[in-house]
Amino acid sequence: MKRTRVSEEQIIGVLKEAEASAKTAQPARWYGVSEATIYNWKSKYGGLDVSEARRLKELESENAKLKRLLADAMLDQAALKYLFAKKF
Repeated sequence: MKRTRVSEEQIIGVLKEAEASAKTAQPARWYGVSEATIYNWKSKYGGLDVSEARRLKELESENAKLKRLLADAMLDQAALKYLFAKKF
């Protein structure tokens, strides 16, 4: 099965349609996703506007970048400790 990327705007549109309809199965069939996917989207994006969803994505990417920087710094620090402990 081919996986497609769905933008935040599309996700929020699907969620609004799912809230408007009585069952989640109908919008799921229209957009070709499973009901479980819609429930996962609802847990992540439920109650957000498009601008808030974009900001959430930006914050997640910034957080990942900062985590990588911290991991690199910790590796450098561990390597320096190892070298200095070995010399003395």
